[in-house]
Amino acid sequence: MAQICNSKTMIPLIQNFKTILLANGAFPEHKIPLALLHEAERIICCDGACNNILKIGLKPDYIVGDLDSISDDIRNDFSSILHHNPNQETNDLTKAVEFCVQHGWTEISILGATGKREDHSLGNLSLLADYKENIDVQLFTDYGVFVPQLEKKCCYESYKGQQVSIFSLTPPTLFSTQNLAYPLDKRALTSWWQGTLNEASSNSFTIEMNEGKTLIFRNYEL
Repeated sequence: MAQICNSKTMIPLIQNFKTILLANGAFPEHKIPLALLHEAERIICCDGACNNILKIGLKPDYIVGDLDSISDDIRNDFSSILHHNPNQETNDLTKAVEFCVQHGWTEISILGATGKREDHSLGNLSLLADYKENIDVQLFTDYGVFVPQLEKKCCYESYKGQQVSIFSLTPPTLFSTQNLAYPLDKRALTSWWQGTLNEASSNSFTIEMNEGKTLIFRNYEL
């Protein structure tokens, strides 16, 4: 099937955002998130994530969080860029996002937010839809990228055979799709598994919903 999206409105697989938030989950190993890290204009580390970035020869521009996971050496060496936020009603990732918004950085790539504790991973992923209300955000793993969709209709860059999953955060949202192997036609996804493991049939696909908040996952090209 031919391309169905206007190139100006299509959401790329990798958006070239220059602000990187590095969370204290599994440190990236895939070449795509690692390249984003090395090409960043600014790197904001969530608390103990700074321990990992130093190991690859990079330095954080800011360290944000409750600062309970950093060593005394880091406290001393990076005292000028520490931003302590003791609020226990939010996690360190949210504190770092709020820090970015305060500075006017509203295009953000999040790395290292999954891969260790599953409850932390699920919490961080679900927060993407809340962040989307104030910023453009994408979250990279070692396998693919998550983006939140709040708009009623979005078009996504893809390739034939790309694995695509749709996670409805606010059922009973109704979904319709184009250019997916298993199309949806005003279908409610009442459980997270129901929208997983779909597949793109062309170089773009669309997802339309009547309301709500949704997460879209696309895997990297093999």
